[in-house]
Amino acid sequence: MTATTVGRPLTIEEYAPLARARLPEATWHYFEGGAGTESTVEANRSAFRRVRIRPRVLSDVSHCDTSTTILGEPASAPLGVAPMAYHELACEEGEVATVRAAGELRVPTVVGIFASRSFERIAEHATGPVWLQLYWLHRRDVLERVVRRAEDAGFRALVLTVDTPRLGRRLREARHGFHLPPHITAPNLDGEVTGFLHEHEDGSSALSRHADAFIDPSLNWSDLDWLRSRTRLPLVLKGVLSAADAARAADLGVDALIVSNHGGRQLDGASATLDALPDVVRAVAGRCPVFLDGGVRGGTDVLKALAAGARAVFVGRPVLWGLAAAGEAGARDVLTLLRDELEDAMALAGCPSLDSLTPDLLDRPDLLDRGAAAVAPAAPYDESPEGRR
Repeated sequence: MTATTVGRPLTIEEYAPLARARLPEATWHYFEGGAGTESTVEANRSAFRRVRIRPRVLSDVSHCDTSTTILGEPASAPLGVAPMAYHELACEEGEVATVRAAGELRVPTVVGIFASRSFERIAEHATGPVWLQLYWLHRRDVLERVVRRAEDAGFRALVLTVDTPRLGRRLREARHGFHLPPHITAPNLDGEVTGFLHEHEDGSSALSRHADAFIDPSLNWSDLDWLRSRTRLPLVLKGVLSAADAARAADLGVDALIVSNHGGRQLDGASATLDALPDVVRAVAGRCPVFLDGGVRGGTDVLKALAAGARAVFVGRPVLWGLAAAGEAGARDVLTLLRDELEDAMALAGCPSLDSLTPDLLDRPDLLDRGAAAVAPAAPYDESPEGRR
């Protein structure tokens, strides 16, 4: 927090120093770090900074409506909580605090397979939609058991992370020998699948050693049929950056895509998500909704992503900052700030509705040229439960 800031943070980024002051150094670097030189972490932010907005005038913005639907579920804003492991590292209540905060705004939370609270307990406290994020494990029996357990608990969608055949080279984690403290576990997986997580080794991350042992790098397009045969839930693919992959996913009937580079934690040098978004939207051509995560730090970022074709954005690190700084109240405030800043930005840009956020609002020719053909004011995607299949 800057020296001039007094009391409650007025921006999302003011939560970051508050969180750092409360967290162990190794945990802070685990949350904040990216892969390699962290160029993609910075690219996500700089992509939003490069894009400018051309406000419209003489529009009636006496009421700006941020409400929408996300996979058929009503939401107060086109926002969600991105999947992140071990929320208990930030806050004693862990994912329970997160879903309570998100539920107050009626926005979805994507719960990681490596959550630090049980699916059942998380669902018990959720008043908004909860989705399950999956890594592709070597052991199909464990994967199927996890899916069934989440489905039985009332989770509403599956989010398969497809950009992680192995973990990226996360140097901050390695330098700090990051490992989980003894009291934090992954209760939705058995002990055999969570080996190494508590073992310290100088110059090495326990999470990377664990991923190398248990994440299956052979995941390919044919595996999607197996997963879909095991569940009734909608399937979302997270980690798509190329138009070719997006088109193939849409051809196969996936229910949604998340344009994501894992917050810059996988391939160092990967495209910024805002840069990749218009090509993905164009390739999908309305066959399924496209969401985005990575680098969102304010309401104008949300507006830019929506104007470039995203139907919603998912937020990661800032939610952890809020949890670390003030628990459930902090996470809720981060999400509320995003929603309120989006409403302010819509009013000042002359856009009273989400449908009015179209590519011509953006002062960046490449986003406009690539996105304009793909984003119509009334998207053809059917958000009804019947239309998702």
